[in-house]
Amino acid sequence: MASQLLETSGGQAQANTPAPPGGKGNIGWRALPFLALAQFMVVLDGTIVNLALPRLQMEMGISDSTRSWVVTAYALVFGAFLLLGGRISDFWGRKRTFITASAGFAVASLIGGLAQQPWELIGARALQGIFAALLAPAALALLTVAFPGGKDRGTAFAIFGSISGVGAAVGVLLGGFLTEFVSWRWCFFVNVPIAVIALIGVWTLVGESKAGGSTKYDWPGVVLAALGLGSLVYGFANAEHGWGAVESWGFIAAGALLLVLFVAVERKVKNPLLPLRVATERNRAAAFLASFLAGAVLIGGILFINFYLQIVLGFAPFAAGIASLPMTVVLIITAGVAAKNLPRLGAKVPSAVGPVFMAAAMLWLTQVTPDGTYAVNMLPALILMGIGLGLVFVPMQNLALFGVDKDDAGVASALVNASQQIGGSLGIALFSAIAAATTAAATTTAAGGGPLTALTSGYSMVFLWAAGVAVLITPLTLLLIRIDRRSFSGTSDTPHVHLG
Repeated sequence: MASQLLETSGGQAQANTPAPPGGKGNIGWRALPFLALAQFMVVLDGTIVNLALPRLQMEMGISDSTRSWVVTAYALVFGAFLLLGGRISDFWGRKRTFITASAGFAVASLIGGLAQQPWELIGARALQGIFAALLAPAALALLTVAFPGGKDRGTAFAIFGSISGVGAAVGVLLGGFLTEFVSWRWCFFVNVPIAVIALIGVWTLVGESKAGGSTKYDWPGVVLAALGLGSLVYGFANAEHGWGAVESWGFIAAGALLLVLFVAVERKVKNPLLPLRVATERNRAAAFLASFLAGAVLIGGILFINFYLQIVLGFAPFAAGIASLPMTVVLIITAGVAAKNLPRLGAKVPSAVGPVFMAAAMLWLTQVTPDGTYAVNMLPALILMGIGLGLVFVPMQNLALFGVDKDDAGVASALVNASQQIGGSLGIALFSAIAAATTAAATTTAAGGGPLTALTSGYSMVFLWAAGVAVLITPLTLLLIRIDRRSFSGTSDTPHVHLG
């Protein structure tokens, strides 16, 4: 029977858990709810303020151009520093990093809830992103250590993977409830008890683990990755003022160049921030690319669904959250079915089929009108979206960590989360620019039909672009995924890979 080894920084066994990871009664299963709770909180915060934005914007006097940064600041900083967070958790200790990040996230959330000025709020969101970048890879790395292989690993990862979609969807519902019946500030305060519960659970149940070998940090890689991603997102965000402006194409070009330099540095340095062996293995590459594109559709698309519900259809915040509930319910059901059938279907089938449902949902939404109805314009799309997300997230979370060396568990965990968050921040920036340009063009035409018609035109164009992004996932997964379905059956701890 395999035992969970808790390693020191030198890679030597420090202690053993009292029960094997494969058993239902062992510490891994008892710790799973607290690790999943942390992941839920991190994903929740990517969407919980969405429904609060209109009211928050009015109360704090935030401009339309600044509004999206309340969402983007979190996603961007989270994505930009996730790789560093993964390395810190590997080197400093995954449990220690988890506990520190949980406490820091709670404090940052408290600051956000008490903010009086827009810059304070956006700064608190960025601070949340920093601690989330430490928390998410630490949680997933601890899960990887607790379930090193076999059927139980697949089940645990399926549960953990479904949290990404569920957390984003529940964030919309909870954000609407808190905004309407309490205060938008509770969209931040609610994180404090969640973080404390997760911290106490991991503190009492989980042992420390670290990667062996060198613990030197790749600071040039950190700087290039953060500046490159930040420049890229800032450039897309400024595209709402015109693609020809230097604030747009200049920053996009600079970001692309910095990321190329980042890859060059990672090929040369002795202790890279992102070991290219983690990202370039074809099956994991499929997971990272799919997470990136799915993040753009999920985080960016849901933002504009909420705008349509509240601004055009006139839904109150909680009513808009309730309106999104079918997607959450369908996602949970689909994720459960996908997890149960993963050993029979493997990763390729659900990963390829799920994006088709996501694209169909976005195409349905392109038919939105100023005088539309929820039952006709929204409900079918939300159901399709829930099916698509459930099919995509479960295999992707499993696939991203298959075959990863234990010393790279933190950085691989970080990369799958970073892919989704960076995709989300780029999606918000790109879709906001598309919506602004389309709305402005519709406003200036004689047949514009008024402000709501112009806004709806912008939203419709966003949904069309989101459909195009979603459908790209299918050929990528079909071409790249080669892991055999037996890898998810529990018959072996080692993934089977089809070559060729």
